[in-house]
This record gives sequence, C-alpha cells and structure tokens, in this order.
Amino acid sequence: MYLVTGATAHFGRQAVEALHAAGHPVRALTRTPERAALPQGVELAQADLTKPETLPAALDGVSAVLLVLQYGMDPAPLLAAAREAGVSRIVFLSSGAVVDGADPQPDVIAQYHGDVERAVRESGLEWTTLRLLFPAINSLTFAMQLAGGDVIRAPYTKAAFSAVHELDVADVAVTTLTQPVHAGRTYRLTGPESLTQADQVAILGQALGRPLTVEDLDPAPVLEQMSAFMDPAFLGALFDLMAACVGKPAEVNDTVERITGHPARTYAQWAADHATDF
Repeated sequence: MYLVTGATAHFGRQAVEALHAAGHPVRALTRTPERAALPQGVELAQADLTKPETLPAALDGVSAVLLVLQYGMDPAPLLAAAREAGVSRIVFLSSGAVVDGADPQPDVIAQYHGDVERAVRESGLEWTTLRLLFPAINSLTFAMQLAGGDVIRAPYTKAAFSAVHELDVADVAVTTLTQPVHAGRTYRLTGPESLTQADQVAILGQALGRPLTVEDLDPAPVLEQMSAFMDPAFLGALFDLMAACVGKPAEVNDTVERITGHPARTYAQWAADHATDF
C-alpha cells in the first residue's frame, strides 16, 4: 500500500490518480474525504499531519509514503508515525531552491525544504528527494487576468523557467515510490525547454486561440501589495528566485525521461491540457 499526503492538492492528487491507474494500491490522506473526488477504488484516510493521534490508522500496512507538504508544515509527526508503523521509504517532494551543502540555505523557501530533507534523511527510513522549482501550474495565476482581457501583467516576464508538468511529477513520484532502486537519491525535475514567462504566455495564447500579450511590471509595488495577504519572507524569496532567472536560460535536464521512460511534457502540452481552466 502506498500513502500520499496532500492527496487532494496539486501533485498529490495527480500522484494518487497515477498510482491507481497503474494498478497500485493507494491510500489518499486528507482531512476532508467527503470532498476528495478521487477515483473509485482509491482508499481514503481521514487524518491531519498536525494531529499525531490520527496518523497510525492512515499508515497501517503502508510500505512507502509520498510526502507532499504545505510550506511551513512540520514533518516530524508523520515521520515518527511512519517509523512506528514499519514504513520502508519516504519520497519527499522538495524545492529546486535547495542548495546542497549550504548552511544556512540562501532563502526561507530553500531553508524550509532543506530542513525537511534533512529530517527525512535522519528518520532512519529509506528516502528519495524530488526537487522542482517552477511547476507549470504556476501559470494558473494568469486566469483571473485573462477573464478580463488579453494582457498578462506580471513582474519578471523575461525570466526563463523550465516549467514542469504536474503529470510528469506524478509519473516520477510513482516510479520512485514503487522501485526501491531510487532510494538514497536526489533528483532535480525540469521541463524539456527553457521559456521566458513571455514565451509561456504566447504559447498559452495559441492553446486558447487568443492573441495574448504581456506587460512587464515593476516588482517592488507588486511585492508590497502581495505581502499584505501572504508571508513577506516567502514572497521575497520567490521574487528573488525569479529575478535570478532573468537574462539566462533555465536549467533543462533529462531526469523525467530517464526515470519514467517517456520525454517530459512540453509547456504547449500543459497549455492544451489546461485550456478549459482559463
């Protein structure tokens, strides 16, 4: 049995569906199973990572866990319960911002994920780390703007990313969960191409059949406005990461293809898959 945390959010949901489609027994951990809307045959476990007493039942009979965490969440209760339950392996979905050997890490995003990576490594369980930086689903933030016109206004439109399709993340997660050969390894996941945000908008426009354009915004006032309702330290780190991607190509590797056996999906494929979301 495989357990997926964060099973109704991005990455967790796709991993559950991919495990189920491949015929693997999968249990989806969620606080609200009545709203899960997962495929028939997926086992639901009502549990909360912040309430240790809810975890033993969710982990009963589980051999490996895909750990998908909200930023800032403490993994310690889950790791302790996993050891007690006899779980063999943890696959942790981490961030590409983590710098190997850095202490402290360069920003709060990298520090949080680096700390969780260390906790998983020190748990006594087998582990695999999957690091991704800019998932393609970040483009869903454009939807509200596109509801009112054909112009995307954003900072760092010349920043280049190798956006990763969430289905590729799920496919890698399934392989690393079910094949012990990946234990003790850290993988950086990228898409197959380096594209600026402006490039992505143009491709999205083709998928939508709309002539979209971009307008580059001054990051400072955008950061100030967003900090009123989001963690300023997290946002500052995110903006710094984007700023560092301006004027140079993004890292592109073949990790997805090497692990899954199929090429990483392109951003154009992602846009076509999500056209109805805009």
